[in-house]
Amino acid sequence: MPTPVTSADGLLVLTGSYTPDSGGEGAGLAAVRLVPETGTLRPDPRLPPVPVTGASYLAAHPSLPVVYSTNETDPGAVCAVVLRRSDETLTPLGDPVGTGGANPCHLTVHPDGRWLLTANYGSDTAPGSVAVHRLGPDGRVDELTDVAVHDGTGPVRGRQDGSHAHQVVLSPDGRFVLATDLGADAVFVHRLDTRTGLLRQIAVNRLRPGSGPRHLAFAPDGTRVWSADELSSTLTCHRYDPSTGTLTEVSRVPATTARDIANQPGGIVASPCGRYVWVTNRGADTVAAFRASGTTLQPIGEVPSGGSWPRGLTPAADHLLVANQNSGTLTALRVLPDGALGGPGLAARVPSVVCALAL
Repeated sequence: MPTPVTSADGLLVLTGSYTPDSGGEGAGLAAVRLVPETGTLRPDPRLPPVPVTGASYLAAHPSLPVVYSTNETDPGAVCAVVLRRSDETLTPLGDPVGTGGANPCHLTVHPDGRWLLTANYGSDTAPGSVAVHRLGPDGRVDELTDVAVHDGTGPVRGRQDGSHAHQVVLSPDGRFVLATDLGADAVFVHRLDTRTGLLRQIAVNRLRPGSGPRHLAFAPDGTRVWSADELSSTLTCHRYDPSTGTLTEVSRVPATTARDIANQPGGIVASPCGRYVWVTNRGADTVAAFRASGTTLQPIGEVPSGGSWPRGLTPAADHLLVANQNSGTLTALRVLPDGALGGPGLAARVPSVVCALAL
């Protein structure tokens, strides 16, 4: 998006939720407003919800007023929505397009605005994979140009019997496509041919067995990357080699100080300065803050998420937006100067919310 969509009512935020046809109670895409001065979130009645099936992750086009959503179903799809600034309306742009896999759960737009990359989580019969779609000049999702299938398993039965791609991101310099795989305990590294839309796998980073890497967050200088490890409930710091796309684990810490609670880290965000890292904790129902000093992480505080089963974590106007899936609430935690987090302001009711995108 070229510029934030703001008004006297606050910053526009789009939310994604599981719908009744994808196991939830949400509407798909829904709009709320964040008032940064108070951390208050409230629905925007001028933008009616858009019924997008299984809208589990959202991403914005780098230059066009277009937002992309996963359709987390089996088989999976992705779709595009136009945000018209003149009257602030949301309109579907074309029909959903298949991803060549099952249950897509994350996507990102290439910086050149011509390619959409999607992580297919997979299913009992379909392995995890990364899909590539060509984007049209108006931002619509066009042809599926490639599907790179992952291979691998891990020691956690029921969760790692096959590969499960969970996130796909570009390296800070744009050279590599990195895809975390929770089932294979790995980060697959690809290179995208921006002429053909084809992926070429160049490396596989095998991480700690049973860790279940879910999402990554890069340090601004591109020398370190932190992983939220869903199955081991840890945060791991890896040294990143920008010449090869390889990761080397250097340290790790528990994702929460809570004890005797089954916990699964979810979203992870690094501060623009690279000094702080934050992570949601599903089970402990908290957001934990860490100070990043070199290759170590030091806990500096942990606050309630303002709901149950916090999943997505999104920066927005000196706040972190927390999508509390099971309680159906979106909350905003203020980021304090020392990286710690203040308590939530007034939450917005968004059934089965799992992600948010500040526009």
